[in-house]
Amino acid sequence: MHEAPLQIFVDDREFRSRVAGFLEAAEDARVIRKRLKVGDYLIEGRLLVERKRIPDFLTSLCDGRLFRQAAALAASGLRALVILEGTSADWHHSKLRREAIQGALLTLGVIFGLQILRAQDEGETARIILFAARQLRQGAHTATRRPGWRPKGKRARQLYILTSLPHVGATRAKALLDDFGTVERVCSASETELLAVSGVGPRTVAAIQWAVRETVVPYRADDPGESEENFPG
Repeated sequence: MHEAPLQIFVDDREFRSRVAGFLEAAEDARVIRKRLKVGDYLIEGRLLVERKRIPDFLTSLCDGRLFRQAAALAASGLRALVILEGTSADWHHSKLRREAIQGALLTLGVIFGLQILRAQDEGETARIILFAARQLRQGAHTATRRPGWRPKGKRARQLYILTSLPHVGATRAKALLDDFGTVERVCSASETELLAVSGVGPRTVAAIQWAVRETVVPYRADDPGESEENFPG
């Protein structure tokens, strides 16, 4: 008996990319065009993939989209993967400090719990997606439970994400979520809006904004002595 083809939903705004074309050429995959609320690809109904070419990653970091998208991925209730696509040459055109880029990558991984992989081009991105789909299919038959608590339900997961922010415990996380409704809105809120939340003071606001935002400053590869922005106390 033949297994059903791997199911990969592709966001309709991403469908014209060469990645989608490579996926359609795979004999064991069924590619379905659909408007996705979060991410660019939904694999086997279990894994969301956000594909970011390096220039887009840098632009989204500067204009604030990156962490809003990360918050939405983390709050989806599914596993999530960010694929950074491009070569090392693509980083050299950035006007951002190296520390700012590293800080953004750490925020995606540590604060939002997203997996990050690199791909050189569209073909490699498609291969990663197909490999992930095959691993998920195989894991569905052999998976074992991993120890550790996992939040159940969307609100519980949202609170779990918020409590990972510095100076935000369970009480402040609940107050933030009650006031803003989503993790995404908390991350994009202004200082004034955050200060209006019960129990949230200037120190907490500074810590939250330090974790989820980056200051755009010139990238100076020839100045390794520049220090990272200090974590607010």
